[in-house]
Amino acid sequence: MKFERGTTLVVASHNPGKVREIEELLAPFGIVTKGAAELGLPEPEETETTFAGNAALKARAAADASGLAALADDSGLAVAALDGAPGIYSARWAGQTKDFSFAMQRVERELKEKGTKDPSAKFVCALALAEPGTEPEIFEGEVHGRLVFPPRGTRGFGYDPIFVADGMSETFGEIEPARKHAMSHRARAFAKLVAALK
Repeated sequence: MKFERGTTLVVASHNPGKVREIEELLAPFGIVTKGAAELGLPEPEETETTFAGNAALKARAAADASGLAALADDSGLAVAALDGAPGIYSARWAGQTKDFSFAMQRVERELKEKGTKDPSAKFVCALALAEPGTEPEIFEGEVHGRLVFPPRGTRGFGYDPIFVADGMSETFGEIEPARKHAMSHRARAFAKLVAALK
């Protein structure tokens, strides 16, 4: 799949933070992005059991509904001591209102209930790129780190305020967005996508 400058790509997400982050990652390539909500596309039910499966499902639905190429992201936090939870349910842990302060409290509570001192966790991202009527291409990335409580920082979104990447002392909620974009799970998946587009 090749993209010229000025190509319009649907970002198959209703999460404004995620749409903005992908838009910023695509900006240097001159690609025009439109969020699924902006185009009035329905949010498909995520019925797959993996990040890659859910990303593919969302990309396929957005491409077929819009008639444009679509990029979908399925990503989340996987906590080692919680057997990889919340995992593909990361957004659902935030409830109907997408309240991630509630989701972060739940992670902290479940770790306490387990009686574990293991703070290790990773962010996982699967990107799926699809054109109408085609099978999506999948690109995956991970960033490993540890959890900290209470949450710190108001930058980023989701679980960023409780995640410190390996080799760092600040959370993803505290660092400059440009620093996060350079080394996040999404950036790593995105680097693979860009290499494929070249």
